[in-house]
Amino acid sequence: MTDLVATERPLARVRADRARRLPASRKLILAVVAYLIAIIFLLPYAEMVITAMRPPKELLSAGYLPHHWDFSNFTSIWKTGFGTNLNVSLEIAGGATVLVLLVALPAAYYTARHRFRGRGLFLLLVLVTQMFQPAAMLVGIQREFLSFGLPSPVFALILVNAGFNLAFSVWILNAYFSSIPAELEEAAMVDGTGRLGALRRITLPLALPGIVTALIFTFIGAWNEFLVALTLTSAPNQYPLTVAINNYVGQYSVDWGHLFAGSVIATIPVIILFAFIEGRVVSGLTAGSIK
Repeated sequence: MTDLVATERPLARVRADRARRLPASRKLILAVVAYLIAIIFLLPYAEMVITAMRPPKELLSAGYLPHHWDFSNFTSIWKTGFGTNLNVSLEIAGGATVLVLLVALPAAYYTARHRFRGRGLFLLLVLVTQMFQPAAMLVGIQREFLSFGLPSPVFALILVNAGFNLAFSVWILNAYFSSIPAELEEAAMVDGTGRLGALRRITLPLALPGIVTALIFTFIGAWNEFLVALTLTSAPNQYPLTVAINNYVGQYSVDWGHLFAGSVIATIPVIILFAFIEGRVVSGLTAGSIK
């Protein structure tokens, strides 16, 4: 009987391995479909790069590729003040991201570890704030900006973008902190570590994928924000990239070269950010799905 059971276990493992193995034809089909989807998503970016390097005389030509490549758009765009606009976008996105993490981390940790009265209502109110569209609040935001006498539109945009992205960060970090067993912190505190020490040495390293996910989504949300920035800024040296790129579209003409060159440059910081933390974004998105 024992020999029979011992024989059945390897057979069951072999069947499971065979079930997990995909046929070669199915793997090929999946690879082709994946590459086709990737090409579809990459084509607009390729068109941006090609148009940015297309000479003005060939903008209306029928060919997909230009006959002559022109890199002048990437060099002359800095003379229009685009570097200042890039710095403004970095200040807004970076400041909003830091502010969101400073507020969302303690809020999410406390709601994940404590069952206080009104906890469910608090989380519901946080979720409700995501239902308001920025366009519906533009008038109120502008009046507050004028009434409070904020020092600069950049500071106001940092606050506004932090407010727009705070709810998402609280929810995802709350889910991630809830998925980490509290017993790990209790064991560290038994060994003599305080609450803050356990949080810093145990919980935060384990919650790093969730923190990275909140960071990247907040940064991208603030980096791409256009409507409020267009409303609050009035001087060219205060424009973030989204507003500066929009200014290349005139009433009677469009500066296609600088428009596409600026769009290509604007995507580079986000690509660099994703390249560094892409591996942690996927695990952060699944935070709290399995406990």
